[in-house]
Amino acid sequence: MREEMAQREEAELRRSHQKPRSPEGWGLLLALWYLAFYKPIITEGHLRRKNIEFIFIRFSAWQYAGCDKLWAGLVTTLCDNIRHHFGALPLSVYHVMGTRPRFASGFSQKEWVLKRGTCLKLWGMLFILAAGLTVLLVALLVPGIKDHHALKVVGSTITSLSGSGLVLGAVSVLKNLLISEKQKIERLTNSERFASQLGFMSKVRSEVEVLVDFLAFMEIFERRRLRVVLEITSLDICYPEKVAGVLNAMNTLLSDANTPFIFILAVDPSVIVPCLEQTGCMKGLADNGYLYLNRTVTLPFSIPEMGTRSRLRCLEAAIQTREDLMYRIITGNVERRRAKCRGVPAVPSRREADAEAVRCIHEAFRCLHDSADPLTRYLPTNGAHVRRIVNTIPITLRLLLHRASTPGTPSPRAAAAWVVLADQWPCRLSWALQCLEDGWQSRPVPDFGTRSLWTIFQENVGELSALRQPLHNVLSLDGDPELFQTFLARDFPFTAHDAHAFLGVTVNLDHSIRHKMGLLRGLDRLQ
Repeated sequence: MREEMAQREEAELRRSHQKPRSPEGWGLLLALWYLAFYKPIITEGHLRRKNIEFIFIRFSAWQYAGCDKLWAGLVTTLCDNIRHHFGALPLSVYHVMGTRPRFASGFSQKEWVLKRGTCLKLWGMLFILAAGLTVLLVALLVPGIKDHHALKVVGSTITSLSGSGLVLGAVSVLKNLLISEKQKIERLTNSERFASQLGFMSKVRSEVEVLVDFLAFMEIFERRRLRVVLEITSLDICYPEKVAGVLNAMNTLLSDANTPFIFILAVDPSVIVPCLEQTGCMKGLADNGYLYLNRTVTLPFSIPEMGTRSRLRCLEAAIQTREDLMYRIITGNVERRRAKCRGVPAVPSRREADAEAVRCIHEAFRCLHDSADPLTRYLPTNGAHVRRIVNTIPITLRLLLHRASTPGTPSPRAAAAWVVLADQWPCRLSWALQCLEDGWQSRPVPDFGTRSLWTIFQENVGELSALRQPLHNVLSLDGDPELFQTFLARDFPFTAHDAHAFLGVTVNLDHSIRHKMGLLRGLDRLQ
């Protein structure tokens, strides 16, 4: 993501010749000036900007597992990190004088509009203050008028009233400077009377909405897009009620279509799903935790089993942490320099690899859009599932191109079909893959790889039927069984070799389902 930030920044600088700004040094004074006297406008030029800055926030749920409201820890961590990133002063001034960005009318490229009302009020208050001070000074200093007590009262009253508005504004900024959003939310959560009222989450969300509007303001000021990336870890070692609370807080923060938040939820589904099913948040979802996760996660990325090359890399990384073996790092650097001097054949550049990946992605999407292609009839009608498929296809193709460049690499159309298969029938596909893995281990015959996946599924469907009770929740994730048969038996007859090639890059299939099936199958055979 940091590499993507740098590339987009360079490309945008070449396109617009405008350097991004930062609220530091002179930039801080400029930001405060815009906050006080200008309204931000979202123009067409701003929407065309491709440069982006990711604000990374790490949230370890285990650190807040002891508190009563774990989700409050998530929100306070978010608020505290944004305040720390931009500084307390700009955020405090925005609370008092900031304006939410609005869209431009027409094709105007003017990003800042003067707050005429604010300027008139300010000048009016300064004028009245100056007039009051003048009257007061005249009443106090000019001979012959000193004895007029009424003039002194009028001057002091005008001065006090006009100056009080300025003082109240300064006090409000100082209050927000001293009391952060984190402290406000903690005060709300500690209030038992308030926590018992309905709409408590909406009250907390109103605090977050100020941060969202502030981020939209800073986007226009900094001349780039801003996205807050929250990495949530250690959730699978917390109590079930805490897990449900954090997921509810995520859904609340993401309820707005234009929210600038990206959540990376690093969890083990085999642990999270039972936790969700034990809580009351499953009402209306047939007590199925998998359905809840499917509706919450828009880009599933289930990490495949580690291959030989990855295992060797992990081993190498572990060895390099040993101080007595640090000389290997120096040796590796020397060897790389020697290889460069000898003129070792160059690896294809990243730009060329990206161009090839983009070509394959476009080809896969063309297949999805082609009404004559059989693949279109298997696309889901649910919008969330369509987004999952569209998000997953580029990742799958990039992984395919990264893993192998051999003649047997599957086509983009086949990769798109495999993604649809994993999304629409995760249970049946996981069962076929588990049976394929068991068959390969027990009878590795030469022609086993040429067998179709549908044949393998048919041979073991009776065993799946016997396990339908413990696999009830997983089976309910699958689509139409007849379409599954048509998909594998006629339109896309994937073989065991195809499944083996795709398995290492299948990120939208929860591999814990297959592991659970393997365990149930082994226990059933023991009986």
